[in-house]
Amino acid sequence: MLTSLDDTLWHQLPTTFDHVGTSDPRFFDRYWFAGYAPDGSAAVQVTMGVYRNMNVLDGGAVVVHRGRQYNVRVSRSLGHEVDTVCGPLRVRPTVPLQEFRITIDPGEHGVSGELTWCGLLPAAEERPHFARRRGRVTEDYRRFDQIGTLRGTLSVGDERIDVAEWWSCRDHSWGVRPRMGIKEPVTGPKEDLGKRGFAMAFLFFATDAAAGHVLFERRGEDPGYLTGDLAPRDGTADVQSVSGTELEVALHEGTRRFSDCTLDATLEDGSAVTFRCAALGPAIAMQGLGYSGGYADRGGLGVWRGEEVLEHDVWDVSHPSVIEYPDGRTDEHWHRIQPVAVELERAGSVSRGQGSMTLILSGRLPWLGLT
Repeated sequence: MLTSLDDTLWHQLPTTFDHVGTSDPRFFDRYWFAGYAPDGSAAVQVTMGVYRNMNVLDGGAVVVHRGRQYNVRVSRSLGHEVDTVCGPLRVRPTVPLQEFRITIDPGEHGVSGELTWCGLLPAAEERPHFARRRGRVTEDYRRFDQIGTLRGTLSVGDERIDVAEWWSCRDHSWGVRPRMGIKEPVTGPKEDLGKRGFAMAFLFFATDAAAGHVLFERRGEDPGYLTGDLAPRDGTADVQSVSGTELEVALHEGTRRFSDCTLDATLEDGSAVTFRCAALGPAIAMQGLGYSGGYADRGGLGVWRGEEVLEHDVWDVSHPSVIEYPDGRTDEHWHRIQPVAVELERAGSVSRGQGSMTLILSGRLPWLGLT
């Protein structure tokens, strides 16, 4: 069926824009934004995704304030529309690759806001993500990342939060990833984390001197995946890609949540940089946005739930590891994103700024002293 996009000259396949080039139900296309107050006192994240082969458009917004996380999750049937609106949430690019308008309409969910996201530096592509397991493609997607600022207002209940040029970042990814919309088929025994653990560190950063991102994933002793770049803020030097990393972490006692971490990276010209990150305020619990088994049905992103679905709740995230839910249950869910203060050292010079760190440490990781 024709959509408004079909009257452009940008077709990539001999079909209309309401189809994608694969029948894999996990195909997705997703925005994600994060913005943090300078002192860590408040944070906001917003996401919206389309799953053409699942007939789903879903999204979420969370605001963290005074140790509590206010969650809104939405989902609807996609149909043939191309408008990025879902319930009270609207995410629209006003200047492609540079500026977005994000709106959360008020309602029973208790969170509202009008935000403008602006890029500080050009978007940067990650290395392609591709993995095959037992002969089956488990992931095949692309993503780009961008550092920016966020301005506007947010409201939680009767309290207004002024968002005055907060540090911010975003990504945009599309393709096929595991557990999007459906459970993964069983093709063999599950990975034993007691034998081969998994570590992932994903840092977005901006200091007075430089900005960019670093992402590495490692399972056991495998070389793993690495992507990243460092761009000078003044534009006087070329953007440098990251070619190697080492990680040290200081964890809150009895947890896998960090208070401080150090990421040493090697750049393509052979020079070394060190990122020292300190937790700044509570970590965002990503299930509140719908990620990683979120929503009331625990199905996560991309699941068809009905024509129009709206969920909202408030969680206590004041503890560095434990999430407390409204019914008194507690959990230490693994998927958290931590606002951080960043100190960047390069060639004897130190600059300071802010960042966003996803650090996942699962299973046996002897190289980090975790067994």
